[in-house]
Amino acid sequence: MSIFKRRRFPVTIILLCVRWYCKYGISYRDLAEMMSERGVAVDPSTIFRWVQRYAPEIEKRIRPYQGHRSGSWRVDETYVRVGGRWRYLLRAVDKHGRLIASMLSDRRNTNAAYRFLRKAIKAMSHYPASSITTDKLASYPMAILRLQNEGLLPNDVVHRTSKYLNNILEADHGALKRVIRPTRGFQSMKTAAATLTGFENMRMIRRGHCIQRERRATGEIRLVNQLFGLAA
Repeated sequence: MSIFKRRRFPVTIILLCVRWYCKYGISYRDLAEMMSERGVAVDPSTIFRWVQRYAPEIEKRIRPYQGHRSGSWRVDETYVRVGGRWRYLLRAVDKHGRLIASMLSDRRNTNAAYRFLRKAIKAMSHYPASSITTDKLASYPMAILRLQNEGLLPNDVVHRTSKYLNNILEADHGALKRVIRPTRGFQSMKTAAATLTGFENMRMIRRGHCIQRERRATGEIRLVNQLFGLAA
């Protein structure tokens, strides 16, 4: 457990705080108060550091547990306030609403679309896209063509622009925003990206979109502990 080296709190407490913060959308101060009621005195800033360190680690370790994803992708962006300015959170789900990938970007252009789709393709290497549905933003067809020219995306992938087909992702944006709202905005792109990664992955786990996960809180606990080699 070298990634927890020199932490003075037990690993189970650290993972509990990371999991609760990313799952329930509460403030660091409120979570510290909740832990105090359980007899654990921890500073809000310490929980913040835990989330920054271990939320991205959960994303790395959860990939083998993501399970099957449909080849029909829905891609869209939503807005997130970072450092007092609006930034773009690019997101992709399959036709059943299961997470494909997400990426925070300070721009909404062809390069951002290309980097995001490349990330999604890499994450779903075992479940390649057969169709990609986006809005009418011109950046996407240009990014898709570039990926096809580079051989990263098959030439027979269908690109569709349909607001109706993207309704499932639009609704999911709203659900994610309800978790984001208590943060009252992020201070930097780095901290925002790490925190949003935690939100996305805990929502995926909570909704049962991972293999080897019971649809109960005990299943969430068991899976997250398993990711870090703890006993079930």
